[in-house]
Amino acid sequence: MGNNMKTLMTSAMSGLALIGLVLTTSGAEAAGSAPKPPKQEWSFHGLFGTFDRGAAQRGFQVYREVCAGCHSVRQIDFRHLAGIGYTEDQIKAFAAEAEVTDGPNDEGEMFERPGIPADPLPVPFPNDKAAAASNSGKAPPDLSLMTKARIGGADYVYALLTGYTDAPTGFEISEDGNYNTYFPGHVIAMAAPLSDEGVEYQDGTKATVAQQAKDVVTFMAWTAEPELEERKSMGLKVLLFLIVFTGLLFRVKKVVWKDVH
Repeated sequence: MGNNMKTLMTSAMSGLALIGLVLTTSGAEAAGSAPKPPKQEWSFHGLFGTFDRGAAQRGFQVYREVCAGCHSVRQIDFRHLAGIGYTEDQIKAFAAEAEVTDGPNDEGEMFERPGIPADPLPVPFPNDKAAAASNSGKAPPDLSLMTKARIGGADYVYALLTGYTDAPTGFEISEDGNYNTYFPGHVIAMAAPLSDEGVEYQDGTKATVAQQAKDVVTFMAWTAEPELEERKSMGLKVLLFLIVFTGLLFRVKKVVWKDVH
């Protein structure tokens, strides 16, 4: 019962966070127009879609090396990384790199310790005010539900990451603004986060901007729905059961009513 209640509370909190992000996005959409992001092929789309583990792991690397300095992923603990194919030893190694404030100890003092798999992924700032103070007055959004909260989902986030370009002639843009083809109003405070060979992939994949964007969006899609594959599997099992059950009912009906004219 306790685990079920915790799950319900977590789902409710995620839902409220998602609603808040959607409302914020709706306001941004109203502030300006932008082209519809092109459709991309994603391994996790469709009835039989699954997460590409290689892409998700590369995306986690991009997040750690590029995005984690500003953005948090509060919904994910280190232990959850098993869902994209990391081993227990790899997860322990990732966690041990983090410094976690814990306590109080026997003397009543807080202390620093290496992270463990049960710890959440580190956050870049201690609170939203500190985050805003370091980013021109606006705290960078958490990325946990980003592909669910933005209109266009994964396609939009991918288009945003790859949509940085020079502003058209005559388009006025402030010094702290950046032109992005797919951002509503086209002026975004965040500078282009990705660059060719900006990371060195451990599996040898060529790290173009498009590849990094594809991978980190795959990772973000997983953080938004880590239960996606399990949910699809359960749905297929239920569908198969209903088909078989319907067949049995039809057969029973034929047998029961065979002598009735």
